[in-house]
Amino acid sequence: MTITHTPVLLEETVQYLAPRRDGELMADATLGEGGHSYAFLSRFPSLRIVGIDADRDIQEKARERLEEFGDRIHFYNGWSHDFFASRSERPDTILIDLGVSMYHYEESGRGFSFRKDEALDMRIDTSAGDTAADLIARLPEKELADLIYNNAEERYSRRIAHAIVENRSRATITSTVALAEIVSRAVPAEYRRSRVHPATKTFQALRIAVNGELLRLLDLLESALSALKAGGRMGVISFHSLEDRRVKNFFRDKNKDCTCPPETPICRCEGRRVVNLITRKAVAPGFDEIRSNPPSRSAKLRVVEKVFDEDGRS
Repeated sequence: MTITHTPVLLEETVQYLAPRRDGELMADATLGEGGHSYAFLSRFPSLRIVGIDADRDIQEKARERLEEFGDRIHFYNGWSHDFFASRSERPDTILIDLGVSMYHYEESGRGFSFRKDEALDMRIDTSAGDTAADLIARLPEKELADLIYNNAEERYSRRIAHAIVENRSRATITSTVALAEIVSRAVPAEYRRSRVHPATKTFQALRIAVNGELLRLLDLLESALSALKAGGRMGVISFHSLEDRRVKNFFRDKNKDCTCPPETPICRCEGRRVVNLITRKAVAPGFDEIRSNPPSRSAKLRVVEKVFDEDGRS
């Protein structure tokens, strides 16, 4: 059975990012299976979209899903910040959904989930970079513990890292089930009885490290905002506190009248506020959405409107 990803906060996203003029260009910076793009293209007949994704396989699924919209949808295979750096046309709207598609968990076979026995890969772009198994095999115990804590705030990170190092001395850890069992045995019994599987945060931490998600995030936000037209809107959907905190702080800093560091002797930004906050607080899903789509429960949407362009024009 093919599982289709359900886009989170769909109605809220459409409400805040709806085009305000005919012929606008939207960049779906994390296209996935194309759920958000499908809704926007269906509801706004003159809207054009560029769908960006580093995963060639999932982009092919989106191509099939969005085929009916013809040349109103174009595709870019690669990381979003690379696309924005090489842009030929400034988008009027940018959507960044930082969530991982159900395709990766259920169909990719790359070890994103511990519910199936798969190889520990976890790469979005399978053409380069370390796999999760590579990191587990190579990192010293302290670095592994720091990775698990810093990327997922796992309180038992030291115990888990110690257990991984002990087990890898006897046999290479290459499968999701093997890793999940090691984590489960390493944590206290009461932690295992929680409604959330004890390996959830460890898997999150490894996925973030493998794909450089937190490291890429600031570059993505900066490049996207730079590419956005003055007067355009940018929305970001995050799924855990580490992401949301970075997005919130980035938008808050760009909303200040001066963004120079305190130690800067002369203001370089001429006191210009770069964005206005459209959502003062993060928008969360309602009860009905959480009930029908449980993965949406941790989603948060933040939206800003750009005030100035790079050349200072408003």
